[in-house]
Amino acid sequence: MIDLLKEVARGKRGARDLNYAEALHAAESILGLTATPAQIGAFLIAERIKMESVEELEAFVAVCRKYARRESQQQGQGLDCAGPYDGRTKSFAATFPTAFLLSAAGLPVTLHGSASLPPKWGVTLLDIIREAGIGAADLTPAASSTAARDSGVMVVDAEQWCPPLGAIRSIREEIGMRTVFNTAEKLVDYSGSPYIVFGIYHNTVFDRLARLLIKLGYQKALIVQGTEGSEDLYIDRPTRVYTIAGGEFHLDIINPEALGLDTQVPEMNWNPRQQLLTAEAVLQGGGHMAFYNQTLLNGAARLKLTGLADSLEEGMYICKDLLDQGAAWKVYLKWKQSLLGCEAAALGHS
Repeated sequence: MIDLLKEVARGKRGARDLNYAEALHAAESILGLTATPAQIGAFLIAERIKMESVEELEAFVAVCRKYARRESQQQGQGLDCAGPYDGRTKSFAATFPTAFLLSAAGLPVTLHGSASLPPKWGVTLLDIIREAGIGAADLTPAASSTAARDSGVMVVDAEQWCPPLGAIRSIREEIGMRTVFNTAEKLVDYSGSPYIVFGIYHNTVFDRLARLLIKLGYQKALIVQGTEGSEDLYIDRPTRVYTIAGGEFHLDIINPEALGLDTQVPEMNWNPRQQLLTAEAVLQGGGHMAFYNQTLLNGAARLKLTGLADSLEEGMYICKDLLDQGAAWKVYLKWKQSLLGCEAAALGHS
């Protein structure tokens, strides 16, 4: 590990990218905890300064996947929604209700996250779920898999499914900045999904991430420069996206105004409770129009990506009907009841 550190930490001009084999060794040393905490911290900071190459990212994803539990149970039709593990501080997590909407449309969905991380320290997927009465003990891999079979929605607690990510949490918290793991942890692909929607913060990483997703073998992908670096399209302005298919990628602009969905977003005090209440209102066909429309737009874009809609307009009409007729809400209740039922069953056998 010391020899690898010497290569990536020579300064802005002297540092070089590791080749794939070297990066694999570094990732194994970190996730296997054979490197010391000081070495891990130094390596992550040096990579942050140098900026990770596509080969380095690919290697770190490969080692994360090696240590993770992964289940291919979506019959090759699923969508992975890869949002920021550091959460939200000032925006609605539209991907949460969108997952149940997409499942109602026949598209299995995987969501994943962890307890909040730097640099944002925002409200995370797991924080929102906890407000629904579902804790870590309810969200075991076995329970999550059962709920996915029952509802079509898989929610993964990443540190239960990939324990080494939990083992290095304290180091990441002490560093307090983005590291290679902020990208790699989002690409573990717990359900073997052929499709992915991936959120980024800066447009400077579009090209690098597009080349990485092609190397990882996704059938189709959508990279979104979304709200707070998430995979959620904006509803009050156009969103820059890269669409990836057939080994090629191109820039698109998705403009909600062109679909008649452009809506001013109200100022909100976002906390886990407010996120859950807003999502549940949308899933019942109501709530503030900005968040209802944002869910429609994100659902439509994902149906189009996966071929379940030929256009954003068609996807929007499909999603609106599913929301207004209560189909998405029924999927949400089925998912929630499955997880809580798993807990009750476990208690009954103890």
